[in-house]
Amino acid sequence: MAVFTSLTEDELRPWLSQYDAGELRSLTGIASGIENSNFFLGTSTGDFVLTIFEKLSAAELPFYLGLTAHLEQNGVPCPGPVPDRAGRHFSELKGKPAAIVRRLPGRSHMQPSGADRAQVAATLARMHLAGQSYANKQENPRGPHWWAVTAPRVMPFLDSGRQAMLADELRFQASHRLDELPRGPIHADLFRDNVLFDNDVLGGFIDFYFAGWDCLLFDVAVCVNDWCIVREGAAAGQLVEAQARVFLQAYAAVRPFTPGEQAAWPVMLRAGALRFWLSRLFDFHLPRPGELITPHDPGHFERILALRRAGVAAPWL
Repeated sequence: MAVFTSLTEDELRPWLSQYDAGELRSLTGIASGIENSNFFLGTSTGDFVLTIFEKLSAAELPFYLGLTAHLEQNGVPCPGPVPDRAGRHFSELKGKPAAIVRRLPGRSHMQPSGADRAQVAATLARMHLAGQSYANKQENPRGPHWWAVTAPRVMPFLDSGRQAMLADELRFQASHRLDELPRGPIHADLFRDNVLFDNDVLGGFIDFYFAGWDCLLFDVAVCVNDWCIVREGAAAGQLVEAQARVFLQAYAAVRPFTPGEQAAWPVMLRAGALRFWLSRLFDFHLPRPGELITPHDPGHFERILALRRAGVAAPWL
């Protein structure tokens, strides 16, 4: 979530008039993130988030907006799209597709408790179950195909040791596709800053614009690689097994893991780390011009991948 396309209140008003959203009161750019232009939108009827999509096309958006609408209708707390008077979930704004969603209550817990982790895990499992009845299908846009295309573009920026690790991990993952594991729509980016808590109650999951069909276990691995690690110091990136156990137990209480998923756990943790090392390398070395951009440190997920490659105990009980 960043601002690549500038927008004034006067430019917004004609577009907003298509909605039963009341009178515009405030418009504030959101500085975090790197994919879309996002704004907090306040009107006389409530608070919303406006997104101008910088990469996603009008042909791609029905998957994402349809998914959040489907999940919201099935009791998963997430910001479903607000339709305009014509029933559309998005339309063109400043030459790009744009949509508004209801702004969920709460804030991110960057130092979560065990209870926070358990709520996230159980809700993620509910989301995976609800997603099974979603008819639209789109493969994970940052899955193995994207890895193969992106790796050659970032290789020139790496020293020989990092090049060797990246090439070796790509070979390893190619030999462990694991397509027989349970699949469905996944969030694929459920970091701490994409979950809101209203005091101590989970308020919802946000930012579904990396979602796609993939192994459900990949979603769990992405979460554990962020929610259950040492965050700072010499041990940064190290998996905290007690926290991972809390997360996995809470998830499994809603959707039990299959034996195949249990066996694939170390591989999937590595896959989750690889995906974000690659994306952060790409965003760091090949950035787009824009306002308010804060690139993430690629070294964080390089460390996580190196640790997962060194081995991880499977915390199954």
